[in-house]
Parts: sequence; structure tokens; C-alpha cells
Amino acid sequence: MRLPLLRPRSLAGQLFAMQVVLVAAIVAGCAVFAYVTDRAQAEETARRQSTATATAVAKAPSVAEAVRSADPTATLQPYAEALRRESGVTFVVVMATDGTRWTHPEPDEIGRTYLGHIEPAVAGRTFSETHMGVLGPSVRTVTPVVADGEVIALVSAGITIERISAQVREQVTALLVMAGAALALGGVGTYVINARLRRHTKGMNAAELSRMHDYHEAALHAVREGLVMLDGQRRIALINDGARDLLGVGEEAVGTSVADLGLPTSLTGALLSSEPRVDELHLTAERVLVVSTRPVIGGERRGTVVTLRDHTELQALSGELDSERCFTQALRSQAHEAANRLHTVVSLIELGRSDEAVRFATAELELAQALTDRVVDAVAEPVLAALLLGKAAQANERGVELVLTDDSHIDDGLLPPTLPPRDLVTILGNLIDNAVEAASDPGSGWPAPPRQRDGEPEPDAPALLRARVTVTARADAGELLVRVADSGPGVRAEDSAAVFERGWSTRGAGRGLGLALVRQAAHRAGGTVVLAQGPYGGAEFTVRLPLRCPAPSGARSPEVVA
Repeated sequence: MRLPLLRPRSLAGQLFAMQVVLVAAIVAGCAVFAYVTDRAQAEETARRQSTATATAVAKAPSVAEAVRSADPTATLQPYAEALRRESGVTFVVVMATDGTRWTHPEPDEIGRTYLGHIEPAVAGRTFSETHMGVLGPSVRTVTPVVADGEVIALVSAGITIERISAQVREQVTALLVMAGAALALGGVGTYVINARLRRHTKGMNAAELSRMHDYHEAALHAVREGLVMLDGQRRIALINDGARDLLGVGEEAVGTSVADLGLPTSLTGALLSSEPRVDELHLTAERVLVVSTRPVIGGERRGTVVTLRDHTELQALSGELDSERCFTQALRSQAHEAANRLHTVVSLIELGRSDEAVRFATAELELAQALTDRVVDAVAEPVLAALLLGKAAQANERGVELVLTDDSHIDDGLLPPTLPPRDLVTILGNLIDNAVEAASDPGSGWPAPPRQRDGEPEPDAPALLRARVTVTARADAGELLVRVADSGPGVRAEDSAAVFERGWSTRGAGRGLGLALVRQAAHRAGGTVVLAQGPYGGAEFTVRLPLRCPAPSGARSPEVVA
């Protein structure tokens, strides 16, 4: 029969057993030490007591007189017994210099030879020893009785080891009672502490905790997403490699408050929030992050778990997809307009007005070709040229005239590898979209020249307003300049610093990301963004990007000037 494997005791159980054994060993050690110390002290006390008694007897004048009498026992035996009972010693023996006893607690021992050493006392010196006697082993002191400078007798007083042991046993009994109480109290305290530890460790043993730690470390550094754990004071308790890269912080960030990391205000607010956040979009200087937070609650708020995902590439692809969608819509609009014009030309021919049909078709063809030729001649970079043509068609569909200024010029191959086309699409595409949207507002625009009839101005015709967006894109002096101006209502002075923040928009909720992405792309390229009032009264955004020796990423924030 195969026996089931026993699960190792939990860490709390192991610590409890170790602590109980430790407390028991300490109490036992203290008890043994106290017993040995008490016994040594008891023997020393007995030696001092016997020495004092023997010395007092030897110096008593009556003892010297009794020694010289014809029958010393008759006088000394009652005296010795009375003194023995009063002083607490076991025996007081007065003897001759040859060891013959004159007194003894056992009367039958009187007249017999003293059991023990007497030579030092005969020589006139008091000494103590432990020796086996008639009453058993005892601690005794022997001292001489001196008269006229001559040793005439000896006095021995002693306390038996049995009496000393009885005293020590009484002390040890009390000590054991106290030690037992200390052991019980220590066991109860240890149990309470380990019960709390068991709750915190979930009943796991040391091997399971070690394995969990190894898995935790491996998982922490293996995941590509960022993971940050904040304690109850919103300080970073743990951060993995992905989060350090996404937030741009080092290993020294552990223990630092989130408010001291220098992160954007919106991101800092999300991390400090006590409410859970799910897939919120936040911008740092170089990245677009998807942030989710969840508080750790176990009877009290213990901290927050934050996950970070890099949305930068996805946002860039989304921007390119928007551009492609814009191109598709522009082509659809152009196809629709071309069909309308073709129907007009066919109808004019059917009506027999061939000359008018030719003039109409030629005028439309020249207008479309002029814009295409202007863009192709000025902008040799294919991505930017395609973007401008698509945006022009889209603007025209919304009734906005998109104009490329005469000083625009970008040669093909001029852009360095550090300035990817997708960043240019992000910058120019978002600026044009915002400008077209602002210029297409009712009542916005700039004064057009008066309408004419037969070459003469029509006196009663009001000056119309035409919505216009002008784009400047040129490369000179080692930098790329992109400027977009519109004829819209412009940006209020008090909002000039906030337009680049994520979420700021006058178009309602869910907007306000385009200009934040423009600033981020400019930062990655080491450039600057400047906001001013345009020539038509609307907003004018100017972006300058270095074409060589760009500033390292993260070295500085883009200059934003209002």
C-alpha cells in the first residue's frame, strides 16, 4: 500500500514549533542556570554560616574554661546543642586537638574521633571543607580554640548537604512554577502571532512561498506590458522592466511617490485616483499609453495595481488608417464629382451646345490639374504629396479651399531616418483636419473679392466669405517647417496653453487627441510647436523639425509657444 505524501507544515506552523522549542529551551536553560547558581549560593551561605558559628564558639571564654575542666562534655554539650538549634547549623562539635569529640548531636558519637581533616586547625588556621561525616556529607568549618597563644581545642560547625539541597529544592520548585507560567504565556503569545502570520501567508509553507516568489519574479520581468504596484501612500512598491521603459524612469523609482515622477498631469491623476480605471488613454512625452488601475482592498486600502500598454504603434497605424480612409473618401468624392461633371458635359452635348461643353470640361480639368501640379512640383516626398492631395479633396467637399503656399518646397529623400513619414502624417494630417474643421464653421472665412458681371463689379452684391486653409511645407536651413493656418474663429488667449493637452476640445467629449499627438510627434523628432494668430484671423500652427543632428529622444520637451 502506497502511503500518501505528507504535505509540509505551513510556514506559520513551522515558526510556531520553532518558537515553542526556543521558548522551552530558554526557560529550561534559565531554570538549570538558576538551580546551579542557587546551589552554589546556598553552599557559600552554609560555609559562611558555619564559619561564623565555629568562630563564635572558639572565641567564647566559657569554652576555653570548659576545655580545661576535668569533664568538658558536661559543660560544652548543652551549650553546643543550644547554639546549634539557634544558629541553624546541623552540628557544633568541640574536640580535643587529637580529634576526640567532646560534643556531638548524636550522644553516642561523643568520645569518638572526629571524621575530617583537622591538621590546618591544629596549626592555628581556620579552614572550611566539604566532607562525609556521621550525619552525611556536609559543608563544615574547623577553627582552633586558642588560650595564651596555644591551641587547646578545636571547634567544628557544619551544615549537611541534605539540608542545603532541601533549601535549593524549595527555590527550584518556585522557579519551575514561574518557568512553567512563562512557557505557557510564551506559547499563547507565539500562537496568536503565528495565527496572524498564517492568515497573511495563506497557510503556505516555506517551499511554496519560495516557489511563488520565483514565479513572481519570472512573470514580472517576462511580460512586455508595464506593471506597477503602489502602496497605500501611492509610492511605487514594485515596477517591472516594461513599466520603467514606458514611463521613462529608472530603478531608483521604487519608493518614490507617483506625484514626484514628473509624469503628465492626466497620467499622474489616473495613478493617484482611488477609483478603478479601465483602458484609459494617456500621453507621455513620447508614448501613447493605455492605463488600467485596480485598488488592492483587504479590509483596508493596501495599494493599487497599475497595468500599462504601449498604444503608440497602434495609434500611429490608426493615424495611417485614418489617412487611407481620408484618401478613399477623397477618391469617392472626386469620382462622384467627376460623374456629375461628365453628366453635365454629356447633357450639354445632347442639347447641341458642344462649345459650352468643351469650355466647361476644360475649366474643370485645368482647376484639378493645377492643384495636382502645384502639389507634385512643390512636395517631392510621396507620402506628404498624397496626404495633401487627399486633404485638399476632403476640404473641397466641405466647402473649404486648401491652398499650398508658393514658398513650399520639399525634395524627395531629404527626410532623415530619425523623422519617419508616419510622424509627418500625424503632424500635418491632424493640423489640416483641425484647420478644415475650424474653417468650415458657419460664419468663418475671409472676405472674397466682389462678384462681377460683364467685367464690372455688381454694386448690390455683398462681399462673400470663403473658408480657407493655407499650408506651408518647406525644408531649408537644416530644418523642416510645417505651417497650417485657417480662417476659423481662432483660439482664445486663455486656452492657448491647454490646446495641446489630451482631452481639450471645443467639439465635445471624446475629442482632443490630435494636437496632443502633434506635440508628441514633434517631441520625438526634437522639434518645436508654435501657436499664433494666422493672417485670416484664425489659428496658425508652426512646427519646426530638425533635419540633421536632432536632439536625443527624451532630452527635452518640445517648445510650445502661444
